Amino acid sequence: MKIAVAKYPIGAPPHFDDFAEHQRRTLTDAANAGAHVAVLPEYLSLELASTFSPEIGGDLHASLDALQALRPAWLDLFAGLARDTGLWLVAGTFLLDVGDGRHRKRYRNRADLFAPDGRYGWQDKLRLTGFEKKTGVIDGGDALKVFDLDGLRVGIAICYDIEFPLPVRAQCEAGARALLVPSCTDTPAGETRVRVGCLARALENRCFVAQAVTAGEAPSNPALDANTGEATLYAPMDVGFPADGVLASSAGVGEIEGVWTCAEIDIERLDASRAEAQVANDRDWREQAAPAIARARLERW
Repeated sequence: MKIAVAKYPIGAPPHFDDFAEHQRRTLTDAANAGAHVAVLPEYLSLELASTFSPEIGGDLHASLDALQALRPAWLDLFAGLARDTGLWLVAGTFLLDVGDGRHRKRYRNRADLFAPDGRYGWQDKLRLTGFEKKTGVIDGGDALKVFDLDGLRVGIAICYDIEFPLPVRAQCEAGARALLVPSCTDTPAGETRVRVGCLARALENRCFVAQAVTAGEAPSNPALDANTGEATLYAPMDVGFPADGVLASSAGVGEIEGVWTCAEIDIERLDASRAEAQVANDRDWREQAAPAIARARLERW
């Protein structure tokens, strides 16, 4: 199965129709490259802030509120594009109001996953960054999911979530063999944390990790002002796979088609390589819970 991850330049579409046409061209490119799965980046919906007046688009709270009216069009657009392209599609994330309506605005950072027949499911971001906490209106999710994509089980870990081993481990124990990671980082330190998280989760769980990123600058957008990172597909660092764990990267490794970085993932090959593996982090995971070492104690000299 070929997975495509985007290094997505943030734009400023004047109207939703312009956004929709750009998504159509972008996802058609992924399908033409032979991808079965395409992953767009975190906060993609906030690109639509440019469709509002400057007073609304330049204010995060106002743009989140205005964005809700576009939710039906968002779902229709990406369901239709998944059907038209035949892709399994992670449409970045949408900040969805799950409050009580007009009087209490509470948003969740939701990644919608669309099937080639137009159905969709979602995974909410679980852990909040400092930026998200400071908004005062974004909440973390309360459910962890795994999805079956034509026999390949995947989990979605949104940006900061990939830095936490236990939820990802739970997804892998539920059968996920690949993790899809829509991300958005605005500093080199943030980019490094998410990249290292992706590598660590691939190592620990002996699985593939596919990270999409935002790119470029949008100075008038309070959430997408600066963007850094590389779209990358990761594998375990072991026999039969790249020593650095990188299958392909927009930094210039592997197959690159415009905004897309693509790589084939072979689950049978992954399973077969276990017989010659140098280490077995996934199988040795439970040994961490041995009573004698589950908790450290202060050694008395």
